[in-house]
Amino acid sequence: MELPHDSVLLRIFIGESDRHEGHPLHEAIVLKAREQHLAGATVLRGAMGFGKSSRLHTAKILRLSVDLPVVIEIVDSEEKINAFLPTLDGMMGGGMVTLEPMRVIHYRGTQPAP
Repeated sequence: MELPHDSVLLRIFIGESDRHEGHPLHEAIVLKAREQHLAGATVLRGAMGFGKSSRLHTAKILRLSVDLPVVIEIVDSEEKINAFLPTLDGMMGGGMVTLEPMRVIHYRGTQPAP
């Protein structure tokens, strides 16, 4: 699969406890992106954050949160990302979704060891 140099970064901000059909939402989103043959996705777990409700979520030991922030980043062509957005909208309750243009420098698989 080739990825155009001028691509789009889809960034999804949700909570760790968010669910879709009984599964963690971040897992469901990544699996759906893979099923739709998007170029790649990464899930990042945050140590601290807040959203629209202004409720603070933190991983501090004395204040253990069960709903840490999660960011999912997905990169592909603008056309493929736009086609994925209605699917994503149907999966999400709360959260935030952003899009930004980006320039892809390398998109390669791992090279076999000599």
